[in-house]
Amino acid sequence: MKSNVEELMPRLLPVEFGACSKDLDLNGAPRNPQEYLRQVQLEASLYPEVVVAEIDPKKLKKKKQTVNVSVAVCQAAPMGFCPSLSWQQKQVSNFSDVRQSIMKNRQHWSRQTLDDNVLMPKLTDEEGWKRFCLGEKVYLETTSCDTAAESEPALDYSKEGFPPFLSIVSRLNQSTVLMVLEILISWFEERSFTPQLGRWLYALLACMEKPLLPEAHSSIRQLARRCAQLRSTLESQEDERLPALNLLICLVARYFEQNDLADQPE
Repeated sequence: MKSNVEELMPRLLPVEFGACSKDLDLNGAPRNPQEYLRQVQLEASLYPEVVVAEIDPKKLKKKKQTVNVSVAVCQAAPMGFCPSLSWQQKQVSNFSDVRQSIMKNRQHWSRQTLDDNVLMPKLTDEEGWKRFCLGEKVYLETTSCDTAAESEPALDYSKEGFPPFLSIVSRLNQSTVLMVLEILISWFEERSFTPQLGRWLYALLACMEKPLLPEAHSSIRQLARRCAQLRSTLESQEDERLPALNLLICLVARYFEQNDLADQPE
């Protein structure tokens, strides 16, 4: 008679056994494939269909382990430094328009010919990207005292850094966008804010596709926290860095939906 299991479950390997299978020795070596399969079936029938593990309760009485998980948030803006909700909503709307324009015209701009002096760094060249985006003056934290150089009408991008022209950022795929963003955020962690840095951060955020990758979430949250930390050190509401810092915090929190980082107006 077939077991209940055999009745409910179809045979994956239907094999016909002769009358000699009744005298089959489980301890002996199978002489053919049929005997091997029959041995497997007979051996399986010796085990109960339901097995209950025996657990000693005493061994479970150990010290409870707890894991503390903390989600870092932004420092609250000092009194008078927090942007209004209407201002934040306006920035998100403008940013959305910029992103749509970039996506719509990405193919067009990526086909534009770059000037001969635009030499984009290799993918893994971190130092090269810092020089390319920020310029030697900012990257090396030097100021030029050469009056002859200052009198030259041509702009030296190697010293000032290349702006995030659409013809440049449209050539960056998503992995490069994220990598350059991480490089600049890492540089920003140990230094102050500059206009060159702000332009590139805004442009790279505008080029990031949604939904974001997990590592992208981590990077933009790090950016917002750094902006908030620097903002907390500003001594005046007239500081020219304040609008840019507020803007970056706003975009990370409001547009990319990191709501726990959002500024809450008084």
